[in-house]
Amino acid sequence: MITKYTLTLLTLFCMSNIAAQTLNQAKQWFNEGKFAEAKPVFQRLVKQAPSNANYNFWYGACCFETGELAESQPYLEKSADRKVINAYLYLGKLYYTQYRFDDAVENLEEHISWLEKKERDTEEAEKVLSKCRMAARMIRNTERIIVADSFVVDKASFLQAYKLSKSVGEISITENGGTCYTNEWGDKMLYTQTSADGKNHLYSRMKLIDKWSDPQLLKGITLNEHNQICPFLNTDGITLYYATDGEENLGGYDIFITRYDSEDDTYLRPNNIGMPFNSPANDYMYAIDETNHLGWFASDRYQPEGKVCIYVFIPNDSKQVYDFENTDEQIVINAATLKSIQSTWDNTNKVQLAKQQIQKIINEKPVKTQKYDFQFIINDKNVYHALSDFHSDEARQLFNQFRQKEEDIESLEATLIKLRETYQQATSEAKSQMVPSILEKEKRVKELHNEINKLTEQIRNTEINALK
Repeated sequence: MITKYTLTLLTLFCMSNIAAQTLNQAKQWFNEGKFAEAKPVFQRLVKQAPSNANYNFWYGACCFETGELAESQPYLEKSADRKVINAYLYLGKLYYTQYRFDDAVENLEEHISWLEKKERDTEEAEKVLSKCRMAARMIRNTERIIVADSFVVDKASFLQAYKLSKSVGEISITENGGTCYTNEWGDKMLYTQTSADGKNHLYSRMKLIDKWSDPQLLKGITLNEHNQICPFLNTDGITLYYATDGEENLGGYDIFITRYDSEDDTYLRPNNIGMPFNSPANDYMYAIDETNHLGWFASDRYQPEGKVCIYVFIPNDSKQVYDFENTDEQIVINAATLKSIQSTWDNTNKVQLAKQQIQKIINEKPVKTQKYDFQFIINDKNVYHALSDFHSDEARQLFNQFRQKEEDIESLEATLIKLRETYQQATSEAKSQMVPSILEKEKRVKELHNEINKLTEQIRNTEINALK
C-alpha cells in the first residue's frame, strides 16, 4: 500500500514537473517570437483548463501571429474579459483587420491605460492606436464607387493587365523593376529610381531637342525613410497619383494624391485617397483613363504570394461618400473592403456599360506601329528615318559621326549618374579623389553637345543643298 501510494505521488510529481517544463518552454518560444512552436503546447493547455485566462491569451496570440485570425478571436476575447493586458493589444490588431476600427481603438485605449497604471512603456501601443484612429476616420469617408470588374494576375507582370488609351499616356516597367509613366506627347516621364538613401523615390525627365534631361527629384513629396513608387499623372498635367509605404498608411503601400503648384515649382502636400482604394494590404498603380471613363488600381489584398488583383472602377466626377452615421455599418465595411465587388453595384446599367467597355478594350487588337532606325528632321518637309533617305553621301557620313557622338554622350551621362550616386555616399577623402574624374566627364559631355549641335546644322545644310 505504501509503495503504491509512493509511486502514485512520484508519478504525479513527475507529470507536474514535465508540464511545468513544457509551459516554461512554450513561454520562452512565445517571447522569442516562435509562435508556431509554442501554439500546440498552449492549445493542449487551454483544452485542459478552458477558464485559464493566460492560456487563452497565449493560444489566441499564437493563432493571430500564425495567420489563424478567426481561430484567435474567441480566445483573445475571453482573455480580455479576464483583464489580461496584452489581450487588448492583440484584439485591437485583430479588429483592425476586420475593419472594426472603433472596437480596435477601444481595446488599444484600454491596453494603454493598463500600461500606464503599471508604469510601462506605451510608445509602440500608441503607434498602433494612432493607425487605428486614422482608419476609424477614414472609413467614415469611404468613397462610393462602382467596381465593375476585377481579375487576378501575376504580380511580376501586372502592368500587362492595364489597358489604357493612348490619350492618357503610357505606364511601363523600368530596367530596375520600377514603374515609369510617360505622357501622351512622349516628352515627359515620371519614374521610380533608387536614391542615395537606398529608398525608391520619384524623379522626372523632360525630352529636349536631342536627348532627355537629367533626372530631377520631384519637389514637395517628402523624402524620408519611406519609398515612393508607381507614379501616374492625370491628363491635366497637375494631378499626380503614386504609392508610398509611409506612416499615414492603412497597410504596406497606400495610394496618395498631390497636385503641382506651378508658381512654386513644387508639389503640394500629398493626401491618402482613402477607402476602398487603400487597405491594410499593399495598394498601388492608380490610373484614370478619362477617354474610356475607367479607373484602375492594383492590390494584393486577399491574394496569395506572387499574385495581385486588378480592380477596374467607374471614377466619379466629384467624390461621393457613404453616409456612415445613417448607413448600416456592415454595408460600409463591405464597400471599403471590396471582398465582393458586387456590393458596389448600386446601378446595374452603369455596371453593364462599364463591363462592355472593358471587354471592348481587352479585345482590341494593338495597332501596329512602324519602327524606324532613327528620326532626324532635315526641314519642315523632310524627316529621315533610315540612312538610305539621305541624298548626299557627305551628309550620310556626317550623320554617322552624329550617331556615334550621341552614343558617346549617352554612355558618358550614364557613367556620370553612377559616379554622382557613389559620390553622395563616399567619404570626404574618396570624394576629393572622385572630383577630377567627374569634372573631366562633365567637360567632355559639354563638348560633345556643342559638337552635336554643329554637326546637326552641317548635316541639314549639306542635305538641303543636295535636295536643291
